[in-house]
Amino acid sequence: MGLVRTAVAAGVARVTLDDPDRRNILTGELVGGLIAAFDDLERRDDVTCVVLTGAGSAFCAGADLADLLAASDGDATGLHRVYDGFSRVRHSPLVTIAAVNGPAVGAGLNLALVCDLRVAAASAWFDSRFLGIGLHPGGGHLRMLERLVGPQTAAAMVLCGRRLEAAAALTEGLVLATAADDELLTTAGELARRAASAPRELVLLTKRSLQDEPALDTDEAMALEEERQLWSLRLPATADGLRAAARRRR
Repeated sequence: MGLVRTAVAAGVARVTLDDPDRRNILTGELVGGLIAAFDDLERRDDVTCVVLTGAGSAFCAGADLADLLAASDGDATGLHRVYDGFSRVRHSPLVTIAAVNGPAVGAGLNLALVCDLRVAAASAWFDSRFLGIGLHPGGGHLRMLERLVGPQTAAAMVLCGRRLEAAAALTEGLVLATAADDELLTTAGELARRAASAPRELVLLTKRSLQDEPALDTDEAMALEEERQLWSLRLPATADGLRAAARRRR
């Protein structure tokens, strides 16, 4: 089964990093399994949303120190592989929800940041830690973190080593919601099922619009939405829903 487990039900895939003895660090094998899991899920037509979580007590404890040491000696192959893993999740057309079950540290925090939504267990915490081990942040860490928590909290986390516990992460906007440890996957699953309840092609196009519009001015965004809304009106499920709503109004 490797170091990544996948299960699918009712339009939702659960992808579990499954190397608990090493706290789900991003080894080449685990990253390869993560990329392969997303490749497989995106080829299916019965998956709309992915819940990404970790086995054991950690979500992801970061990069493999062996890869960092190799990079310090001039071989950055393993480090680039980690970047490939971030990019693969970030560019997925599927809706992605990080169910952060424990510590998300360094590159593990990046893995949560590249998801569309984050839900944290009460025992989870978030730690940048790059400077603490002598590294400049990488993988888009600074940009993604600042966009979510603002410049001051991002600076405190990155420059001063401030660690956010789950409750503080909620207050600062890093996570959408928190849940008791034993209710985390239920909470994340409910969000995922709501996303999967709408027509798949509509959900995926709407996610793409959320990604496209920040680069547009207001007029361009309005034109894009008009084009895509008119497209959605031609969907059979939309027409059926509108007819049903019209009958209820009579």
